[in-house]
Amino acid sequence: MRLFLGFKTRYLVTKAFSPSAAVRWPRPLCTCSPAEEKPRPSMLKHLTSKIKATGPISVAEYMREVLTNPVTGYYVRNNMLGAEGDFITSPEISQMFGELVGVWIISEWMAAGRPQQLQIVELGPGKGSLTQDVLRVIGQLRQVMGAASVSVHLVEVSPVLSALQAQALTGGEGQVMEGEESVYRCGSTADGVPVRWYRRVQDVPSGFSVIVAQEFFDALPIHKFQKTPRGWREILVDIDPERDGRLRFVLSPNATLASTTLVQRGERREHVEVCAEGGVVLQHISRRISESGGAALIADYGHDGTRTDTFRGFKGHQLHDVLTAPGSADLTADVDFSYLRRCAGGVACVGPVSQSSFLRNMGIEARLQVLLRSSSDDASRAQLLRSYHTLTDPQQMGERFQFFGILPLSRVQEPRPQSGMTLEKNLRPAPLPVAGFSELTYK
Repeated sequence: MRLFLGFKTRYLVTKAFSPSAAVRWPRPLCTCSPAEEKPRPSMLKHLTSKIKATGPISVAEYMREVLTNPVTGYYVRNNMLGAEGDFITSPEISQMFGELVGVWIISEWMAAGRPQQLQIVELGPGKGSLTQDVLRVIGQLRQVMGAASVSVHLVEVSPVLSALQAQALTGGEGQVMEGEESVYRCGSTADGVPVRWYRRVQDVPSGFSVIVAQEFFDALPIHKFQKTPRGWREILVDIDPERDGRLRFVLSPNATLASTTLVQRGERREHVEVCAEGGVVLQHISRRISESGGAALIADYGHDGTRTDTFRGFKGHQLHDVLTAPGSADLTADVDFSYLRRCAGGVACVGPVSQSSFLRNMGIEARLQVLLRSSSDDASRAQLLRSYHTLTDPQQMGERFQFFGILPLSRVQEPRPQSGMTLEKNLRPAPLPVAGFSELTYK
């Protein structure tokens, strides 16, 4: 039994969430007319049964069920990417994005001393476009890579998307490992690069790895909290007794375990979103990098501990009420990079910097000129220019998306003094430059 059972009638109905982080919390409760889309019965029935049995559920549990439920989850059942889906990501807009990420991966591999093993790990690989572009860059730089062994490791929970990734990377060739707890699919690219699929990043073998998470953390479940005169209270999802077949947000009447442990002491915002699951993933990545070497690059829309209500849904490339037709739309929230930074340990955190700054620092203008010169017609050149502006324009993706890096401390520090030499107490070694970034934050 949950602690909430028996207190259901005492929950305070809270206001609905704004679809944009720029809109102040709170806002009026969001309602939908009978003419709007009918909710998907299976997911709504599952959620209402759960709430009736145990009481209101956290927003994190709601997101987890809606997105990744193994039977009716949005990511499990749908191909949501592209013009025909619900949203589109940067790798789908232009090859330049993935190519520059590939250059960053090789840059960090070289900065680490060119180890003989390079594991490219992507979290939430979408259709596989990013990894495709990265592997093309690596293939073009095989002379630089020498005899280094390259392998690809994809962390993906969706059977639909993993099949698309296999088609893109291995031509559909490979093997599905039924019943396996770690590797559930395997294959090789046309160039012989082994590709493996996992459901958790913890299952990826240890070794020097460069991890890429592009629009991955924003889909992890978040807890939502509201400051009240009685202290922090968690926002929960409940059945709306006045509207049949509808859900609503309520405030917990008492403190919950999450509200007492996840809200940072001294928090000044009135409303806070915390992605505890993202913190756990970040801690694992940090530990892997500090123990085995490597780096991580996180690209997502987010902020540095400044925004409040960012929870929203997307369907058909339009904003969608998060409580309407659960399971039929994507749910997402801006990544709080300040929280990820606090979860890191024994590593250096770089950024966040805007997508525009990162791509320009990596040389997107030079790459654009090369592609323009090789284009054979005006239509192709016009498309390249449109893609460039979409990725870099501050009014489009340029400022909305941020890049955040995780590196071993040894990567960004000058060598320590040799025996017999001393450094002034508390003096930090000067940081070394990191491709794509200009500022370093030690952790």
